[in-house]
Amino acid sequence: MQEHHVVVVGGGFAGLYLVNDLKGLPVRITLIDRRNHHLFQPLLYQVATTLLSTSEIAWPIRNLYRDRPEVTTLLAEVTGVDRDAKTVLLKGGATVGYDTLVLATGATHAYFGHDEWEPVAPGLKTLEDATTIRRRVLLAFERAEMEEDPAARDALLTFAIVGAGPTGVELAGIIAELARATLPPEFRRIDTRTTRVVLIEAGPRVLSSFAENLSAYAQRTLEKLGVEVRLGHAVTACTAEGVAMGDVFLPCRTIVWAAGVQASPAATWLGVPSDRAGRVLVDPSLRAPGAEDIFVAGDTAMVQWENGKPVPGIAPAAKQQGAHVAKVIRAKLIGSPPPARFRYRHQGSLATIGKSAAIIDFGWIKLRGWLAWWIWGIAHIYFLIGTRSRLAVAWSWVWIYLSRQHSARLITQKETMREE
Repeated sequence: MQEHHVVVVGGGFAGLYLVNDLKGLPVRITLIDRRNHHLFQPLLYQVATTLLSTSEIAWPIRNLYRDRPEVTTLLAEVTGVDRDAKTVLLKGGATVGYDTLVLATGATHAYFGHDEWEPVAPGLKTLEDATTIRRRVLLAFERAEMEEDPAARDALLTFAIVGAGPTGVELAGIIAELARATLPPEFRRIDTRTTRVVLIEAGPRVLSSFAENLSAYAQRTLEKLGVEVRLGHAVTACTAEGVAMGDVFLPCRTIVWAAGVQASPAATWLGVPSDRAGRVLVDPSLRAPGAEDIFVAGDTAMVQWENGKPVPGIAPAAKQQGAHVAKVIRAKLIGSPPPARFRYRHQGSLATIGKSAAIIDFGWIKLRGWLAWWIWGIAHIYFLIGTRSRLAVAWSWVWIYLSRQHSARLITQKETMREE
């Protein structure tokens, strides 16, 4: 009998946990991703802010499955799905047939109808995004050192971060510490401590998904670091000269977008309903509507939580969804009863503010400050892949904590968005 062919599109948390949990089954697996690496996204902001190098939070997918001969990895970009022919369409015209298809293609930045802002206000979803932001941050200080005009120098030393969710808060805290603690002894013509880091949020508070007292603590901590928090300000324009918030214009040369996400075009490929963010409205088993053989997981899927709210687009949710789809496929192949509907188990929310403060909301217990920062660090090191990565990240953090020196301040990527 021919082996069942499972095609998984996306090498993120959902895709990898699915492939891992299918081990030992009589299946042939094809894992397709347009990048050759799995990325530990929760620490991506630390690459963007010079704390970690790219190799510490990303691993080649082929290397992860070198001992799994039933897993074939393809470096390719999916452009569509032919449900009638049961094939995945690849850029360049190639196709891959499937018996079961799992789309775990993630999400990208959402500019709320203003995609023209992206060149001057990059988001943070990929390693390329992180190295672009890192380059712009470091180049801003270098150019300020050379700038004679005070107004232009002030604009170079102003950093605007749009969106005060976990990514925005984490970016703001680290950039502020970089400017105030790490760089001052290294520059002669500018005082990097005069740097302005402005966190812009349209809503009434930072970290709105956390309890109000933790949100208030996070804002106070940011302000102690020197971050200017502007709440209730919706961005109306992003240009190479700065950010507009209605009638208010903030001159700045470095903008980072952390305000929203848009799902991959999986719903369009399948011709199925989606929500406003483009996420597929899956059934309780995470199947696409009307498709017995197609599953959608991770940030691509719109899944209802028991409280009626959408399951958050975070790594633990994606891992649980990948594991659930594996259970459904396993049950089908061995002829056992299918598992109950997917139920998301919230394991808590975590966010850092600088190098020695964090907030944690486990529901039954809420922590903040230094102890929360240590718990956050231990949790993230635990979930990294491989002993080498855990040791490398732990050592980098210890070195930065003791010396205040960031270990990845290299300007290497060619800037394509602005003139050199």
